Amino acid sequence: MENEHKPWWLYVNRLGLDAPLIAVIWLSIFAKTWRVNYLPWEAYIALILIVWSMRVSLKLVYGSLCADHSSWIMQYEKSLRIGVSIASFIGLCLMIASFPLSVYSYFFFGSIWVLAYLTVNLFFPREKDQISYAHHFFGAMAFAYGVGTMAHVYLPNLGFLHLLSSREFLSFFILCLLCSVAVELAVSNYEESDEVTFSEEMTLSIPLTLLGAAALVFAVENETMSARPFYYAILTGAALLQILYRIKKKFPSRSIKILATLCLVAPGLVFATFHAVT
Repeated sequence: MENEHKPWWLYVNRLGLDAPLIAVIWLSIFAKTWRVNYLPWEAYIALILIVWSMRVSLKLVYGSLCADHSSWIMQYEKSLRIGVSIASFIGLCLMIASFPLSVYSYFFFGSIWVLAYLTVNLFFPREKDQISYAHHFFGAMAFAYGVGTMAHVYLPNLGFLHLLSSREFLSFFILCLLCSVAVELAVSNYEESDEVTFSEEMTLSIPLTLLGAAALVFAVENETMSARPFYYAILTGAALLQILYRIKKKFPSRSIKILATLCLVAPGLVFATFHAVT
């Protein structure tokens, strides 16, 4: 039931705070990995506000399309719309006032991912019992691109094509993509047997293993050691998602999303630890 008592930590997801938390942690990881000499505090605040605005806006759109006005999100629709408007305005002002002009070329290209994600969600609804790979792909790409842009834009004369082709960006994008797929699989298959099917192995377990292996190879190849903490963070995230999916039955189904969030937050601690000693 919508009105039943829920643990306080579930509101991290319900209030749309999970995505901004992940975004700001990985922005710091990108900035330190790429040795960005100057990353103003406005970049962090703008990212938090923009990601939160988009997250809550999508929740409101879904609530309107479902016409379920008894849902929690729709009960506070007016307040949330006001909050989204204020957050969007402040985030936009911070971008205009603080970011280099090159940020607009990044965001012009990034808007393609956002529009593709919205189009897939609004006009191509997911079929029951089928994974919408386009939904997960464009959502992960829009998120990863937005986070990476906030740090990459402060690197001189590289541009968004360099961002899209970097190993760090691609690794983070794939991690976000697999996290999104893992949540849908875990929630939709929660009542089924504990045995992982061949389809689930191909869709999630094998890609996570390959991502972890690639991260380990990239870390070893990095002779300067500057990017090693980044790939250890990627490896940690992939391993945690693998573990979470294997033991999902040990947790209530409603906690899966917040646990998946932790799988992308915990690598920040791993990164900080290795970065401090390199």
